[in-house]
Amino acid sequence: MPIKIPDRLPAFDTLVQEGVRVLTETAAIRQDIRPLKIGLLNLMPNKIKTELQMARLVGASPLQVEFSLVRVGGHKAKNTSEEHLLAFYQTWDEIKHLKFDGFIITGAPVETMDYEAVTYWDEMAKILDWTTTNVHSTLNVCWGAMAAAYHFHGIPKHALKQKAFGIYSHHILNASSVYLNGFSDDFAIPVSRWTEVRRADIDKVPQLQILMESDEMGVCLAQERKGNRLYMFNHVEYDSTSLGDEYFRDVAAGLQIAPPFNYFPDNDPGKPPLNRWRSHAHLLFGNWINEIYQTTPYVLDEIGEGD
Repeated sequence: MPIKIPDRLPAFDTLVQEGVRVLTETAAIRQDIRPLKIGLLNLMPNKIKTELQMARLVGASPLQVEFSLVRVGGHKAKNTSEEHLLAFYQTWDEIKHLKFDGFIITGAPVETMDYEAVTYWDEMAKILDWTTTNVHSTLNVCWGAMAAAYHFHGIPKHALKQKAFGIYSHHILNASSVYLNGFSDDFAIPVSRWTEVRRADIDKVPQLQILMESDEMGVCLAQERKGNRLYMFNHVEYDSTSLGDEYFRDVAAGLQIAPPFNYFPDNDPGKPPLNRWRSHAHLLFGNWINEIYQTTPYVLDEIGEGD
C-alpha cells in the first residue's frame, strides 16, 4: 500500500520519481481500509528536506499510511515559507485532539542550549506528555530523542569537545528486538551532533533498553516498552548528501571544521559520497511501522497509555 500525502506537497513528485508508491487524497477515500495514521513533528529548519526524508522511509511500507505534518505553534520558522507551512502543516494545538498510531519527533538545531532555554520548550513538554495518551508508538530522533529522554527520565545531555560528525560503524545489542529484524551484525549510520547521551545514564533507567551503539559514538538507539517509545540519537534518515551539505555550509561560513569522518571517498570533499546506510534506514522504519500495525488498536479512540 502507498503513503497518503497532500497532492501538492513538494515531496510528492520526488517520491514518485524514486519509485515510492504515493496515494492521492482523491484515491484514498475510495479504499475501504483504515490507514495507519503517522504524524511528523518537524522541528528542523529546512522542513521541506526533512519531510521528504521521513516520507521516503514511511512510504516504503507495504501498509497504507496517512502522513500528517505538524509544527510547534510557539516558534516561527525562518527557513521555510509561511505559504508552505499554511498549506501543509497544522500546529500541535490544532491536532492535539486527534489520536495517532505512530508519531515522529525530529531533531532541532538547539542541542547546545539548555532544554528550558529553548523558546518552545513548554510546548514541547506538553507534546511529549500528549504522546503518552494520544499516540501508540513514538519515534524520537536526535535532539527529539535527547529531549524525550530528559523529559521522561531526567537523562542529561553532555557537550562534546568537538562535533561528532561522520559515518560510523554500529552494532546491535539485542538481536531479538522486533525493531532490528534483518539488520547486519555491523552497519553504518550518519552522526551529526554537538552533544551526547551517555550509556551510564541510560543504564540507570530500568525502563530503557539500548538496542544499538557505536564503539566510537556511543548509544544510537534505545527502546522503552512502556509507552512504545524509540530513541534514535543519530540520523539514519539522512540523504546521501546531508553531511556534505552541512560541511560545505560551515566551510562557506568560515568555520574551522574537518570533513565528516569516513564520508567522502579518500577523504576528498570533491568526490561524491556513497550511501551505506539506506537499507538499514528502511529496515528500521519498516520494522517500526510493522510493529505498530501488529499492536495498535483498530479503533483509534482506544489508543493511549496502556493500550
